[in-house]
Amino acid sequence: MPEMTYLQAISDGLREEMRHDETVFCLGEDIGAFGGAFKVTDGFVEEFGADRVWDTPLAESAIVGTAVGAAIEGMRPVAEMQFADFIACGFDQLVNVAAKMHYRQGVAVPMTVRLPSGGGFSGGPFHSQNPEAWFLQAPGLKVVAPSTPEDAKGLLAAAIRDPNPVLYLEHKHLYRRAKGEVREGRYETPLGEARVAREGTDLSVIAYGAMVALALEATDDLDGASVEVLDLRTLCPLDSEAILASVRKTSKVVVLHEATRSCGVGAEVAALIGEEAFEDLDGPIVRVTAPDTPIPFSPPLERAILPQLDDVKEACRELLAY
Repeated sequence: MPEMTYLQAISDGLREEMRHDETVFCLGEDIGAFGGAFKVTDGFVEEFGADRVWDTPLAESAIVGTAVGAAIEGMRPVAEMQFADFIACGFDQLVNVAAKMHYRQGVAVPMTVRLPSGGGFSGGPFHSQNPEAWFLQAPGLKVVAPSTPEDAKGLLAAAIRDPNPVLYLEHKHLYRRAKGEVREGRYETPLGEARVAREGTDLSVIAYGAMVALALEATDDLDGASVEVLDLRTLCPLDSEAILASVRKTSKVVVLHEATRSCGVGAEVAALIGEEAFEDLDGPIVRVTAPDTPIPFSPPLERAILPQLDDVKEACRELLAY
């Protein structure tokens, strides 16, 4: 299998789906001749033509609304937000139209919205957010967040083929840093299935996106402890069985994510564990997250806000010693 970066895997997965299915097309700002803000669609307009690689105005509400209409008519649009933060401008179309069409009228809306998310590059408060929790209370939307190149390609394929609107969170910090072997051709990573990134018996760290690599690094050799790392991969629907199985095996759990703390994915995971596996726990459920504050431009301040290696190690050590 060839080695690819996370970004190359996303591009490869999108290209494979477009080659296989002529109803798949892309739309977004500067995705044509420029190749996208991060070059995911570089070369696409030359291969597929301007009819399937649409350069749009700077209007996220129009991008999402167009995608909804095209999906209802049987196309499979893949809409790119240059930064995940800007999905706020298309929120109404996504949450009040796309998410509710099947419930209201029995109509499928097979659209994918690519959301370059996350911090770590001094992008400031308008280009560094992790907005996944905004959408977990909107029934009808699916949310995925791959952590590896292999899953980046497989989850994108699954998102495009799914009959529901899917939000695809691709972490910018991983684009050129995460590398790994990726299968050639078309394949699918099933939505709703978590992945055990590392088996363990003493403690579980539950994470997703860029935090999976941080969890693996922080617990690789942690005072001789056997630490399991569970990669959620899909945030909605959550793989409840995998979460509970890991917690029941280790009896201690740290939930790690880069997004802000209140009402985040970690809160939902903690509630699930508290309701379904309370008697299996040998310590409190610990969350390591960003605080409830915007992401600053300043590199030192950004590092102070976002979870770092030592933060994860300290949380794990304290829980192991509980």
